[in-house]
Amino acid sequence: MTNKHIDVLIIGSGLAGLGLALRLADTASVAVVSKGPLHEGSSYYAQGGVAAVLGDDDSIQSHKQDTLDAGAGLCDPVTVDYVISHGPENIKWLIDQGVGFSLDHDGRQYHLTREGGHSHRRVIHAADATGRAIETTLEQKARNHPNIQLFEYSIAVDLISSRKLGGAENRCLGAYILNQQSGEILAISASNTVLATGGASKVYLYTSNPDTSTGDGIAMAWRAGCRVANMEFVQFHPTCLYHPEAKSFLISESLRGEGAHLLLPDGSRFMEAYDRRAEMAPRDIVARAIDYEMKKGGLDSVYLDISHRNHDFIIEHFPTIYARCLKYGMDITQSPIPVVPAAHYTCGGVITDLDGKTDVDNLYAIGECTSTGLHGANRLASNSLLECLVFSQAASRAINETLDDFTATAMALPQWDESQVTDPDELVVVSHNWDEMRRFMWDYVGIVRTNKRLQRAQNRIKLLKDEIEEFYSRFKVNNNLIELRNLVVIAELTIRSAQLRRESRGLHYTRDYPESDPALNQVNTILIPENFSESGDSKIF
Repeated sequence: MTNKHIDVLIIGSGLAGLGLALRLADTASVAVVSKGPLHEGSSYYAQGGVAAVLGDDDSIQSHKQDTLDAGAGLCDPVTVDYVISHGPENIKWLIDQGVGFSLDHDGRQYHLTREGGHSHRRVIHAADATGRAIETTLEQKARNHPNIQLFEYSIAVDLISSRKLGGAENRCLGAYILNQQSGEILAISASNTVLATGGASKVYLYTSNPDTSTGDGIAMAWRAGCRVANMEFVQFHPTCLYHPEAKSFLISESLRGEGAHLLLPDGSRFMEAYDRRAEMAPRDIVARAIDYEMKKGGLDSVYLDISHRNHDFIIEHFPTIYARCLKYGMDITQSPIPVVPAAHYTCGGVITDLDGKTDVDNLYAIGECTSTGLHGANRLASNSLLECLVFSQAASRAINETLDDFTATAMALPQWDESQVTDPDELVVVSHNWDEMRRFMWDYVGIVRTNKRLQRAQNRIKLLKDEIEEFYSRFKVNNNLIELRNLVVIAELTIRSAQLRRESRGLHYTRDYPESDPALNQVNTILIPENFSESGDSKIF
């Protein structure tokens, strides 16, 4: 299988990756790389749903305005218009694939819920396990398609580009892929390579994301010469289950959409003091309010209470959350749920155009690993799965239009060279560095930031980066080392971006600049890899 050539190599198997694979597979040979079983990833665990204009009382303009409002002056209006306008047809595509969304009580139309920041009910869902319903449906279709090859339990080590091989141009030629079970590293040649690797929230100590969210696509694209934007905007989900055995199980925003209240230990509500929308305020406002109340009162958590709603309604609409909480001895129909914020969504990432094209020829990026201009400084709830759908559709069209130009360009890529490396002598270095980085990112680059905290983080990341790169160059790679190498890039990009933005906006809040600067409306934080910058300046703002 070494040096096997395919038309399209897709790294990542969430909604963006599988959606693209299924749209391309009738006309192209496709390979999908998944770090674990095919369904594993953030898409699978998405509870809320997909935002799209589906109700008679809703409008494209209203959804666009809600997105722009949440994005705090940084959304690209052209991208917002493109994504929102293509929402309904992509929901239809999911339905045509067989996804079973929840129906209203009369069974005649789909039930739409409302989440924070939305002015209308427009979130179509499958109870409180929408991601699972979508992923399992698409997974089955992908497994049954003869033109889709699946590389499960495999991780991309790095992209292969003509520039890295000494060429003058910078075109992506494929990637090195590590089979985690055999230890073999394959060089896979591809006419087009697509990064659909998801976000990077594992760079933080507490996260709602699965273990796969280590920013691999962003880091690989950065090393290949792609610009990245707005990495300072990390969305912290306000409500993750606080329990020692729960591993940051997400409590969907849909609970607040259906009337749940946030409470202090004494049973009093507090959100109305922070925003007129109270519990329905955008996530950044809610997360900061909870963070402040916890620090002010020395609290381990706050509480989310939906027990005032009908018992049967709660169980019908939130069966997954009900069952999980019950497992830990909490009946959400009778008592409130202890919750804390956790890193949830990466709003920045690889810069792409509306076709998903990056700065490197024949390299695309779609989904959470990108910065398309849709989310701006803060993602509107349930726009993420919508973005995956719309850009998988856009990228499939762009790739199909150019497929004939590159189908015959198979290259004999160099084999992965392990002749100068040995087995790691002390893997404890990897685990210690991993833990240290995630802790100082949480402490210094979290929900509330300061110049001093960011400088402390920058000092530490320089030391870690050198140590990790030296370890990578000397020893045989494994999954943990690859992810750690990628995460240190994510940490550095996040810190640098946060230092550049000298204001508070959306998800980036700093005590040194607590107000937004009107002069920075529509001004993105853009970082350029030093070796690929014509001006010699590695960053612009």
